[in-house]
Amino acid sequence: MRTAYSAPLMCGLSLIQFLSFPNGVLASMPARQDLRLIQDTAASFLHIQSAGLPGQVEITLAPLDARINLPACAALEPSLPSGSRAWGNTTVTVRCVAPSPWTVYVRATVKVISDYVVSAKPLAQGHVLGPADLTTRRGDLSQLPPGIVTNPDRAFGRTLAAGLAPGSPLRQDLLRAQPAVIQNQSVKLVSSGHGFSVSTEGKALNNAEEGQPVQVRSASGSLVSGIARAGAVVEVSY
Repeated sequence: MRTAYSAPLMCGLSLIQFLSFPNGVLASMPARQDLRLIQDTAASFLHIQSAGLPGQVEITLAPLDARINLPACAALEPSLPSGSRAWGNTTVTVRCVAPSPWTVYVRATVKVISDYVVSAKPLAQGHVLGPADLTTRRGDLSQLPPGIVTNPDRAFGRTLAAGLAPGSPLRQDLLRAQPAVIQNQSVKLVSSGHGFSVSTEGKALNNAEEGQPVQVRSASGSLVSGIARAGAVVEVSY
């Protein structure tokens, strides 16, 4: 991770001002806050917040106004304003907890440079994705919609919930798992317990992914509810 930021130092007292103070006055003046410590606090906070993001993270902080004049702080507390995120164009709130409360807002830009998955050709809704359908590009994820897929392996075998034009970024919310059970499919109803296992045949009345509930019409004509499993199996509890 590269962290780049700069902060101009506050101008101190001029030599004429310094010489004009009576003895002992300077010693009693409160210490002023070093703006670099505020910048360092904001940078460290963003570094921690972005640690779990994929790819290479680049943090740039906007310089603080050199005219800011604050009493020295013994405890700086960084946070993000409500509704903000730790990437893209953002702002870090740095508060002084003690001894004298004050608040400074540090503007920042956090880039997340990573490979991400895009469609390699036109893809229709309902298409089952394979290796020939996808490719990768490299760019700043903070400038893309949330939920972008960065690993194509996680998309293979999934069904598209909407069509995609060539070069469109692939989002997680567009992926659907293949049904474990398909409506009108013949399924095996399985019920098991301590020391026994019973199975029979039936017909699924709805589509269901792995782990989802499904209704089945058994060979005897009764309606049974169970949990869909891979291989057209429905687990039933009696």
